[in-house]
Amino acid sequence: MVTRDTGNVPSGGGSAARAGLNQYFVPGASPSMRALELSIGDIAPTDIPVLLVGESGTGKEILALEIHRLSERSNGLFVKCGCAGLTSESLIARLNAGDCGAGDDDTACGSLFLDEVGNLDLASQSRLLELLTVGPAEKPGSHVRMRIISSTTRSLEHEMRSGRFRQELYYRISGVSLHLPPLRQRKEDIPGLLEFFLKKYASLFGWPEPQLSSATTDLLMRHSWPGNIRELENVARKIVALGNEQLAISDIQNGFAPKGNEFAANSSFGNGRSLKVASREASRRAEREMILKQLELTRWNRKRTARELQISYKALLYKLKQLGLDGSGNSEGQ
Repeated sequence: MVTRDTGNVPSGGGSAARAGLNQYFVPGASPSMRALELSIGDIAPTDIPVLLVGESGTGKEILALEIHRLSERSNGLFVKCGCAGLTSESLIARLNAGDCGAGDDDTACGSLFLDEVGNLDLASQSRLLELLTVGPAEKPGSHVRMRIISSTTRSLEHEMRSGRFRQELYYRISGVSLHLPPLRQRKEDIPGLLEFFLKKYASLFGWPEPQLSSATTDLLMRHSWPGNIRELENVARKIVALGNEQLAISDIQNGFAPKGNEFAANSSFGNGRSLKVASREASRRAEREMILKQLELTRWNRKRTARELQISYKALLYKLKQLGLDGSGNSEGQ
């Protein structure tokens, strides 16, 4: 798996950064990621547009940075353009942030990363298509000379069928489409990523690198990781910051506890529990009972349950997954 620390790289729409700043690479152990890395090695030196498709948190921006780093444009700028809420006017301003002048050497122009390109409205899509199609001109912003790398969590094919994404633009940005598998489908990558993140935050905080118990490692290997690599990094950061792996993984433990309290029996922490841990566990039990009661009252209508609990439907689905209840019930009605 490719990953890198972009702590020194500016983020957000229109930011620009030089490749080579504080970057890290962790090779994938899973067959799917090894195959993906081979594909990246083949296409990075070319100027073919790349579309990165995958769930949130799977590392699409990280992969875009790796493609840029391996390209002939690596000495140019890597410009990230967040597409959510972007208007056609602000799109021009973002593109001007990576303007590479009027020279003939396009390799100096770097790469343009269109983050969540499916969020562009139709007017912005039309303007972007025009900028990708029109020949070079002297006026800044009249032509995109940077290498285009896009990302999406949506099915752009479905968006095209629904009339929400222009077919011509799709074919312009998807010279090669690369699909990033979710972490739950490539668990062989978890140990290497976990080791990397633990080392990273131990170094940042100036603390010793934690040595995880076998019970914790087993629990993390069996977790479904709905937040993918981003969630794994957050867990590793909490383990280092709290200095207590049991407390740091309490949410995962309560949502996916081995039978017979196997974790507590095998944990290196023994039987002693802090007041904070006991409080968290009591709160989780109360939350579970409240959600179950409301689900029963609504006959497992999850959307009604979310309204009754005064939380968003997405938040309820996340809590159900945490509590191991996401497979129960089948009513989705309003």
